[in-house]
Formats: sequence, structure tokens, C-alpha cells
Amino acid sequence: MGISDRFARRTDSAPRTGGRGIGKVRMLIGGGVAAAAAGAIAATALAGPGSAVAITNAANAKPAAVTAGGYQFVTIGSHNDRAFNQILGINNNGRIAAYFGSGATGSPNRGYTIAAPYAQNDIKSENFPGAAQTQAIGLNDGGVQVGFYATASGANFGWYFNGGYHKVEFPTGNNAKPVLDQLLGVNDHDVAVGFYNNSAGASRGYEYNIKTHKFTLVTEPGAATGGKAPSLTAADINNRGDVAGFYNTKAGVTDAFLKLASGHFTTIAVPGASMTQAFGLNDNDTVVGTYTDGTGAAATTHGFIWRVGGHLTTGVDDPNDPGTTVLNGINDEGDIVGFYNSSGTTADGLVAYPAF
Repeated sequence: MGISDRFARRTDSAPRTGGRGIGKVRMLIGGGVAAAAAGAIAATALAGPGSAVAITNAANAKPAAVTAGGYQFVTIGSHNDRAFNQILGINNNGRIAAYFGSGATGSPNRGYTIAAPYAQNDIKSENFPGAAQTQAIGLNDGGVQVGFYATASGANFGWYFNGGYHKVEFPTGNNAKPVLDQLLGVNDHDVAVGFYNNSAGASRGYEYNIKTHKFTLVTEPGAATGGKAPSLTAADINNRGDVAGFYNTKAGVTDAFLKLASGHFTTIAVPGASMTQAFGLNDNDTVVGTYTDGTGAAATTHGFIWRVGGHLTTGVDDPNDPGTTVLNGINDEGDIVGFYNSSGTTADGLVAYPAF
């Protein structure tokens, strides 16, 4: 049962809260998904303390208006920080991976997961022991979670949880200083994906098998290798072994991609966009992410959905603040998670589910 059905049946049990924090995601120095645009998937250099969550716009059990793609949007966020929440992953059981806290002084990232009906007592804190900051980003149907944490010195390391927390760092002698290494997604075979930055600042996507502890680079077929390889971030992986993410093209543009386990590589680029990034992928090879229209102060950020055959739906925006939406994850029922933001340093998590 996905969010669409589950939420319709149980939204009346969710607490009704007051105002929401609305604003623009603060891009923290030194980290997060290769400094992805508009704060997508938590571009954060971590540092500091807290954890919790609830539906905030479910008054009278009426979901938000239907927008592009036939989706309806519900805002959720932690009561420990009503101003800043990013929702990053969702599994087929409807469990969500997220974090709150902007990463600024006094507002450290704190990871959590939350299950339906998404009330405060449905939250579980998910923080790497001893870390200054933690983000929970991906999770599979078997209870395995992945993300990254930051030390007090600003280094980022990937982690996975399978009954205990474990550090992950790609084995290279050419790492960035401080280290920037993150896990962003995991499938039901316990294969995770992520990236590290090398000393030149280029991102290198990889797969990590939690069971065998084996690393495998994710690359664009035919692209340069070694130090001349373009930046590439692996953001999610499905049970087929297909990987979605984003990379720098020969033209110097950032585009999204879907790489099948067979090696077939498809570029996903929203026409006219200055940047396209894929962050979520399900077993139907449906991809979600974000694209940017314009540049500088005039830039706007929108969600997209790409389906097999090249079917592209653009302008999938949370109606609370169109032009600031990032879509981060999708499960097999088509339930989508992400966040929206506007001016300032705030962000609101979102769940988007197909209209009835």
C-alpha cells in the first residue's frame, strides 16, 4: 500500500500543526552531493545537535491541489526544526528517510526515518554515533539505510545501517581534503551507490556491495578515464542494478542519466534547462529529479518525472512554492518525496502521491 491509499485512510490521525517554515535551502560549505544545485539531496558540509516529524498541511484531511503529473502534495517536517527539513528517500513500505537542520551554527543536520501515518511518534532518530552531523538519505525494503555523516573538522563519510552503523569510504589515494564521500541510495540486494570527490574536486560515482564490501566505479561508457574523467554522481540504484544520477557532459552542462545494469546509458536533459539532475529511481526505471530554468538570481527549480521510452513530465512543483521544488525519491507505487524552499534558509519536506 503506497502513500496515496495509506494517506487517504489515515490522515485524520495526523496531528494538525501551525505554520510551516518556508524558504530557500542553504547550500552549506564543503559538501553534499557534489554541491548539487538548489540544495538537491542535501548539498551540505555538516557540523552540530536533535530528531522528529509530522504532516503539517493535512488540515481537514484535504491534500494540496493536483499539479503537473497528476500528483498531490503533502508537507511533512520535524517539530525539532520547523524551519528546515529535507525528505530524501522512500521505500515500498512507505517508510521515509530524511533529516532536519540546515547545518548552520546551532542547526546541525540530524537524520531520521518516519513511517505512516507520519505523526511525531512514528519517527526514529538515525544518527551515526559520535558524528557532528548526519543525513539519512536512502533505505530499502529490508531495513538497510544509507547516508553520510560529518566530523567536526568537516570531512564527510558514507555510512550504512544493517543492525549497526558502519563507515564507508571509497579506497583511493586521491581523495579531497577534507574527505567528501557519501552514500545516497541502496537496493534490496544491499548494493548502495554514492560518490566521492577527488583532490581536483571531481566527483566519482560508485557502487558499494554491503555484503561483499566490494566497490565498483559507475562511469559513462566511452568517456575519458582517470584524472580526465568527467564528474559523475550515482544517486540511486534499483533492484535490477540500474543506476540514476547526474554528470558533466562534454559541453560542460550537468545532465541526468540512467545507466542500466547491461551498460546502456541514457542521458536525461530537460529541454532549455541550464541543469538537470536525477536523484530517485524505482524498479520500473521511473526517474525523478530536478532541473533549473535560468541562472543566477533569476533561476527557478522544478521537479521532473522521466519514464521508460523517454516520456518526460516537467513542472512537477509543490503548489506551496512553485519554482523551488526538488524531487529526491520514488517507490514502485509512484509515491515521491522531496522538498521545496524559497528565500532565506528554510526548507519543507514533501510527499507527492498520485491523484485518486
